Amino acid sequence: MAQSIKLSDDIMRIVRRESELQSRSIAGQIAHWVRIGRAIEKSGNFDHARITAALAGEIETTALTDEEKDVWLDSFVEQMSRPGPGEEAFYARRRQLGLGVGLDDAGNLVRETATGKA
Repeated sequence: MAQSIKLSDDIMRIVRRESELQSRSIAGQIAHWVRIGRAIEKSGNFDHARITAALAGEIETTALTDEEKDVWLDSFVEQMSRPGPGEEAFYARRRQLGLGVGLDDAGNLVRETATGKA
C-alpha cells in the first residue's frame, strides 16, 4: 500500500533535479535511493552502529572510515536541520506572545500568534 511522507523542500529540490537527469519519476528516484542506501548499509563497507555512536557523541568522528564519515555527515546535517525540544518550546512561547518567529523569503520578520501568522 502506498503511503505519503513529508520531505523538506531542500530534499525535494534535489530529488526533482536528479529524477529529471535520470529520467525517473520522483517516486522512482526516491525508491532508487532507498535501495542504494539499504545496499550500502548491508555491504559491510561501514558499520552503521559506529555511525550511530558518532552521532550520539560516543566515539570521535576521526575514528570513522571515509565511507562512514560520508554517511555520518548526511545524518548529522539532517538532524541539525530539525528543531530540538528546547527550540520548539522557545518558538511556541514566542508565538503565544505574538513575537517574531523567523524571516520570510524577503527577509522580513514574521510574527505568529496562536491563531496564525500576523
